[in-house]
Amino acid sequence: MLYTIRFLDNAGADPEIRMRHMRQHLAFLSANKDAIRAAGPLKEDDGTVKSGLWLVDVETVEQAWDLVKADPFWPTGLRDKVEIRQWTQVFAGGQCLIDPE
Repeated sequence: MLYTIRFLDNAGADPEIRMRHMRQHLAFLSANKDAIRAAGPLKEDDGTVKSGLWLVDVETVEQAWDLVKADPFWPTGLRDKVEIRQWTQVFAGGQCLIDPE
């Protein structure tokens, strides 16, 4: 089952947290590549990063939460809010993936 995970940063967090833990975070993403299909920052209009997004393929929302909590960013205080939503892909590669009827 596909889920989107949106992370909103803690505005009061040390601005250096992301860079201090980036190497471990990227290693975590690589180690979980079977479940985490895509991941990356969401940039504001001014180019700053205050949030991020993952697309994960797991069986349950609990497994999605387990990934969130295993991420090296989790215990640092960087994350203020996490939104997990089930997602259905209906279009990819120029093709409709569902029958509209």
